[in-house]
Amino acid sequence: MVNISEVTAVPSPDLLTPDNCTVLFVDHQPQMFFAAGSGDRTAVINSTVGLAKAAKVFDVPVVLSTVAAESFSGPLLPQLADVFPDQKIIDRTTMNAWEDVAFVEAVKATGRKKLVIAGLWTEVCVVLPVLSAISQGYEVYVVTDASAGVSPQAHEHAVQRMVQAGAVPVTWVQVLLELQRDWARTETYVPVTELVKEHAGAYGLGVVYAQSVIGAHAAG
Repeated sequence: MVNISEVTAVPSPDLLTPDNCTVLFVDHQPQMFFAAGSGDRTAVINSTVGLAKAAKVFDVPVVLSTVAAESFSGPLLPQLADVFPDQKIIDRTTMNAWEDVAFVEAVKATGRKKLVIAGLWTEVCVVLPVLSAISQGYEVYVVTDASAGVSPQAHEHAVQRMVQAGAVPVTWVQVLLELQRDWARTETYVPVTELVKEHAGAYGLGVVYAQSVIGAHAAG
């Protein structure tokens, strides 16, 4: 029941903010991309880099992790590593990042209770830490377009499994705009619109058009 007298213009505590979340990137590596067949791999790379730049714009802490980088899977996606050149990359032997002490300690060190996660493959290296984190009380948001599985079915079923466990599926642009949430926030206005133009496809072209026709202040 809604009590009209108590309704106020305040955001839901469920929303992501720059102060309440951290972003986890798990196993965006060449060997993992080779077998990713649930969608266009170039699009996944674009979404992953867009998500990384969104985190950087809003100074959201990130955790970067790889699995068997030197013995099997190769280095972290270079475009992703370039966004955080000074960030330590946690390499693991475990498919479930949540069973790696260094990874979990890095997450704990952020002090955040909302985890935004993307990775390869959705059905293994995303679903396992997501279920593990949820079981320990974290709120988890899965960036589905910055993740991929070995087949459309594998990706879809993994997302369904995570949703049934309480995870929230999101896209990278959704995360970006949820963090911005108000175009009057001038300190991030320009970086966000520049990021949209670079990585958000037709939406970005729309911003280019609006700024050229309406004026540089156009956004949304």
